[in-house]
Amino acid sequence: MDPSLHQALKTGIAPLHEYFLQGSILDASKEYLIHRLRGLCDHADSQPEQFNDHEMVFMLSGQQQAPFTVHLRHSLLAPECWHLRYVGVAEMGDKTRQTLVRTCLDVGVSETIIKFLNEMGFRMEYEFVARGIFFHKGIMKVTVTKMFKMNQVNDTKSLEPVSASHLVEVSVVASTSQEQIGEDMKNFAEQLKPLVLLEKVDHRKLQPVTSQTNT
Repeated sequence: MDPSLHQALKTGIAPLHEYFLQGSILDASKEYLIHRLRGLCDHADSQPEQFNDHEMVFMLSGQQQAPFTVHLRHSLLAPECWHLRYVGVAEMGDKTRQTLVRTCLDVGVSETIIKFLNEMGFRMEYEFVARGIFFHKGIMKVTVTKMFKMNQVNDTKSLEPVSASHLVEVSVVASTSQEQIGEDMKNFAEQLKPLVLLEKVDHRKLQPVTSQTNT
């Protein structure tokens, strides 16, 4: 789990804006991207930090309201680290906006959160394991993630790759709307071409790639 996020969770809970761009790169080309990122990002002389997280997506369905979804992420490298996140619908915005923007809410929790969510009426829709590395460039966070689907519920050892590629994401979390952030992110994304094309992805057209359901 990102240590900067883990530290931020200790300071309290506040709704924030997340600016982000996404893309993908084939596994065979990942090392070329890592080399480029090490040259562009901070602390180029140190090894990039790794993460190995188990993520569970819970949904609360109401009779008269749209389903409410939260993401619970558990670090497999640091078992004491649990992170609950709510993200709003990504806004495509006008064509001049450089990134997607969504509201997000992060809070540090303990493992008992699963029992609490179940008692609240939440149902786990799917789960997966995300492994990868992340870099920082100023306030920007860059992650290169390999996604794995789980062959059995809550079994983080029996895994199968979702695809032959890695998800690449550049994101910034800010307390207020700051359109200049989008411009900085777009300029950074230009430096990663042609290895990876980072762009605004319309999530309304996507379906979850994992379908392991708690039955």
